[in-house]
Amino acid sequence: MDALKHEDKRNLETIPVGTLGIIPLDGCQEMAQRVDSFLVQWRAERESEHKTSLAFAGYQRPSYIVEASVPRFGTGEAKGVLKSSVRGMDLYILVDVVNYSKTYKLFGEENHMSPDDHFQNLKRVIAAVGGKARRITVIMPYLYESRQAKRNNRESLDCAIALQELVKMGVDNIITFDAHEPRVMNAIPLSGFDTVQPVYQFIKALVRNVDGLSIDSENMMVISPDEAGMKRAIYIASVLGLDMGMFYKRRDYTRTENGQHPIVAHEFLGASVENKDMIIIDDMISSGSAILEIAAELKRRNARKIFVFSTFGLFTNGLDAFDKAYDESILDCVFTTDLIYQSPELLQRPWYHTCPMGKYIAYIIDTLNHDSSISDLLNPLDRIHKIVQRYNENGKHLD
Repeated sequence: MDALKHEDKRNLETIPVGTLGIIPLDGCQEMAQRVDSFLVQWRAERESEHKTSLAFAGYQRPSYIVEASVPRFGTGEAKGVLKSSVRGMDLYILVDVVNYSKTYKLFGEENHMSPDDHFQNLKRVIAAVGGKARRITVIMPYLYESRQAKRNNRESLDCAIALQELVKMGVDNIITFDAHEPRVMNAIPLSGFDTVQPVYQFIKALVRNVDGLSIDSENMMVISPDEAGMKRAIYIASVLGLDMGMFYKRRDYTRTENGQHPIVAHEFLGASVENKDMIIIDDMISSGSAILEIAAELKRRNARKIFVFSTFGLFTNGLDAFDKAYDESILDCVFTTDLIYQSPELLQRPWYHTCPMGKYIAYIIDTLNHDSSISDLLNPLDRIHKIVQRYNENGKHLD
């Protein structure tokens, strides 16, 4: 039923921009398969009087995936190769720049792929397209170099440079999720750039996995872990009708560690958190130390349950600290999306829940291929209100 409601709201009677093609780069094949299965199903079931016309040629196919590879030489150099023609296609290239599980041989040694390697592979595949596609959209959930999206003193501005590179190579649109610094889109003001918030998927995962919550201002509160994430926390608090609090990082500006001034303490601004459930929302969990410190501080202030929403779960320092926090009842659940690589160890943790995004990406691709508006998909206010209302009425999720 949920899929049918979306179908009704979207105007998909328009002529497609071009024959749809999805190119998953190495590390995105599983997500691409999920997206592809939804598109194949929807387009087989969709009724349209124009489906047999020439403008809809290639509209209904057993798969929309275009095979591509990036073979490497022994020196580590590589080339992009397409396995079939993409002339006149509306291409969507999927890339996960933080998938560290992929490796290649470098002078006989096994080398893990870095974000730089993934980004170079993306450019190689775009170069292999050679301008033959009608339109190219890059779907890059974790925006490459998004943590270096603003300049302080004598620093490079890597994210802006990367976006300009893609546009110069012929990319028409860039779709990312929860960009660390959305204003980096100003680097390409004449090109398409959308940053998508997976708020609906977070709330859906919460109500599906936790029973007995009261989602109201008396029993729940949204926490921003720093001042940079205020807008994200304000949105979810406003949508759910909750109060909001914020921590700000007090730093020691007299010294530098790992390229940053070290955090001395997290100071809290907001109303009392006593006997309330907490939703800590952030764009990414890197090492996770800041999130765990904030969760511990909320527990010291007698908060009840601690839930963490994060679009990207990187866990760069491993999972031991989160295991310990869970065992000590400092946090209850962590929710992240499957937009980036998830290790098998993470998926087995009792405190971890994944938020599937394959259907959402399929909706976006399907709608953009028809050149229709995705504003309804980007602002899921009505869907959030409905799922919360059903949950509050019954105390548990109802499909």
